[in-house]
Amino acid sequence: MNPADPHSAKTRLLEFDATSIAKLIEERGWADLPSEDRTGAIYDFVRNEITFGYNRADDIPASEVLADGHGQCNTKGTLLMALLRGVGVRCRLHGFTIHKALQRGVVPELVYPLAPSEILHSWVEVDLGDGWVNLEGFILDASFLQALQHEFRDTDSLCGYGVGTESLSAPPVAWTGNDTYIQKTGIARDFGTFDAPDDFYSKHRQNFGFVRDLLYRHVIRHWMNARVRRIRRRILPPVPGFNRPNHRHEETNRAA
Repeated sequence: MNPADPHSAKTRLLEFDATSIAKLIEERGWADLPSEDRTGAIYDFVRNEITFGYNRADDIPASEVLADGHGQCNTKGTLLMALLRGVGVRCRLHGFTIHKALQRGVVPELVYPLAPSEILHSWVEVDLGDGWVNLEGFILDASFLQALQHEFRDTDSLCGYGVGTESLSAPPVAWTGNDTYIQKTGIARDFGTFDAPDDFYSKHRQNFGFVRDLLYRHVIRHWMNARVRRIRRRILPPVPGFNRPNHRHEETNRAA
């Protein structure tokens, strides 16, 4: 680990020496694995043991994401990067925005019109020695993704409920040493690569506005997390006008 290397360095958000992060790395024995195995083991942990959900903000440190036990693209990416750097794997962030339609079904319909047209998004790029590998497939945990695959089993194209893919039945999300994606088709703008999430958020922030930001932190995200939990149980909130197979539907009076 070279602290002078910007793709290995500790930052405010990537605080891999925080007690909880360092303890997790030690307990799992990740640092003792071969380099590529370290990446795969950490990727699998962040993908499935940190479930899909919404934290209070994008720019929170890795230890807070770990304590929450859930996260979305940006926050799970911060935790993934901190754990990777903690075992000596070089990584960087690639920043984007995604069309808000990708979040429809997770964002309650009552507040969906208030959401920005583009949502801040990112994935993690890992240096495996012979080039950078793009990792985005860690965002959705397996049980959440399986619920969507069951509901939309008659289609392979989906942009909604947190997914943006043309291969829903078999998206490239499992660790194989290659690129993984689950929201790629929803991308709107590409901001390029950044050494660390700290650099990304110093230049790009989700502009909700003061009142909407307070509502998001204290009300809306909890509402969204409740919807995510229902989706994981294969109870999908209906979306008006959304082309959705006629399988299992949530009753209208449970659509909140």
